[in-house]
Amino acid sequence: MNDATMPRVRPVPVAVEPLFDTAPVLGARGLPAPLLYDARPAALRLRQVSFAAKRLVDMIHVSGLPVAEAERRLRWRPVAAPGALEVRTDLSPAQAELDAAVAAGQLSVSYEGRMVAVTWNDPSFGAITGRAVAPPGYGGIVLGAASALRFEPTPIPRKPAVPGYWDDSAAASAPAAVRHAAETFHAAAPGMYGMLVAAPGRVLFERYGNGGAIDRLTPSWSMTKSVTATLIGRLLQLGWLRSVNDSAPAPMWADPRDAHSAITLDHLLRMRAGLGMTVLHGDGSASLGFENSAVYQDGVDAFDAAQRNIVATRPGAVFRYINAGPNVLGSIIRNEIEHRGLPYPATVYELLADRIGMSSYQHSADIAGNLIGSGSGFATLRDYAKLGLLYAQDGVWEGERLLPEGWVDYASTATHGGTTYTASFRCNADGLFPDLPADTFWAVGASDQRIFVFRRHGLVAVITNETDHAIDLGRLNTFLATALAAF
Repeated sequence: MNDATMPRVRPVPVAVEPLFDTAPVLGARGLPAPLLYDARPAALRLRQVSFAAKRLVDMIHVSGLPVAEAERRLRWRPVAAPGALEVRTDLSPAQAELDAAVAAGQLSVSYEGRMVAVTWNDPSFGAITGRAVAPPGYGGIVLGAASALRFEPTPIPRKPAVPGYWDDSAAASAPAAVRHAAETFHAAAPGMYGMLVAAPGRVLFERYGNGGAIDRLTPSWSMTKSVTATLIGRLLQLGWLRSVNDSAPAPMWADPRDAHSAITLDHLLRMRAGLGMTVLHGDGSASLGFENSAVYQDGVDAFDAAQRNIVATRPGAVFRYINAGPNVLGSIIRNEIEHRGLPYPATVYELLADRIGMSSYQHSADIAGNLIGSGSGFATLRDYAKLGLLYAQDGVWEGERLLPEGWVDYASTATHGGTTYTASFRCNADGLFPDLPADTFWAVGASDQRIFVFRRHGLVAVITNETDHAIDLGRLNTFLATALAAF
C-alpha cells in the first residue's frame, strides 16, 4: 500500500470553549464594570442640593467666610444630564426649575458642626437632602445622600512654610499705571478675591477685595488639574513613571485585553482619552454622555468612578473637556505612592506643595478619602503664585530640579490642533489675551481663577475669583499687559 492508496484519517477536533478564547493572558485581571450615570429627575436634584452643600462648606469651613456672607455669595446651580460628544447640555430649563423652587421657598439649609445639609422639599418628589462636610485639612467633601465618610480623616502632617521667602517691599510702590489698570479691572470684577504679580521671591503688586485677604484660602476649581499634572511630572522626574507616551497605569486598567490599555498618560493630561459614560434618562432611555461636574456633586469614590468610564472614542482622536481623566491620573498617583509603602495623602503634599512652600494648599477629598485630581483645591494667592513660579523657572526650585527637563515646554504647548488646551494648562495660541505674549500659558478654574506664567519675563500673575461671578477678560488683559511693561 502506497501513500496514494492510504486511507485518509480525519483529525479528531479538539474541544474549544465556544464562548471565548481561553488562552491565558499575562496580567489579565478582568475588565472594569462600566459606570452608569443616573440622570433621572430625583438623582439630578440630589446633585443640585449636594453641590450647594459643598459650596457652603467650602466657603464657611475652608475659606473661613461668615455664614451670612457665604449664603449671600451662593448661586444655585442646575444640573442636567451629560451632553453628547459635539454639544453641551442646555442648562436653561434646569436653571428655570431651580429658580422657581428657590422663589417658592422649597430649598432649605441646615448646619451642624462642620457639616451642611441642603434639602429640596417638593410635593412631587418629597424631601431630597444632599450633604457635605469639611474635616480639617481635607477641603469640602460631598456626601450626597450619605451621612458619614467612608474613611477616617486623620490629621495630615504638613511641612510648615519657611518664613522670609517673599520680599513684598516693592508692592506698596507699584507704578501708577499698574495701580490704575488694577483699579479699572477690579471695578468690573465684583467677585474677585485678589490679584497678585510676582517674581521669584518678590511680590511686585498685590491687592485684595470682596472677602479676600493675604491669609485667606480661595477656591481653585480646575486650577487643581494643573497641580495634578505637575504631580505626574514629579513622578516622571523621580522615575516612578517612565514616559507620558506609556499606557496609563491606572489600577483598574491593568488587563491588556481592556480597551483602556490604549490610553496613555498624554491622552489623560490633554483631555483626549475618549472617556464617556452611559446615561440613564427619566423616560428609561439611555445615551452616551461626557460628564464635566459629577465629581463635585456625587458622594462616590471619584477614582473608582473615573476608571469605570467607558472608552467612547478612539484614544487621542477627540478633545473633550471632562473631569474623569484628571481623576484617573489621581488614582495613578495614589497607586504609585501606596505601591511603595508610603503614606497617602501626606506623600502627595511632600512631592509638590510642601516642597515649594505651598503650605496653605489643600486638595478636597472625596467620600472615600481620595484627593480629587480634577478640581476644588484651595490656597492663598501667594501659594498659588509659587506653582506658577516653579514653571517660570523651568521646573527648578531653589536650585533643585523638580520637573524633568523639557516638561515645561511639553506642559505649556497645545500639540494637537483645534484647541488651546495643553497638558492640563491653557495657552494663548488663539490670542484670547491679545496684548500678552504668544507663549503665555495659565492654569484656569471655573470662575476665572487663573495662574499666569510669563516665562520670558520670569513673572507670574494670580487672579482668584468667587464661583459664578464673571470678570471682564478685556480689562484683565490690559492689567496684565500693563504689569508686564512696568515690571
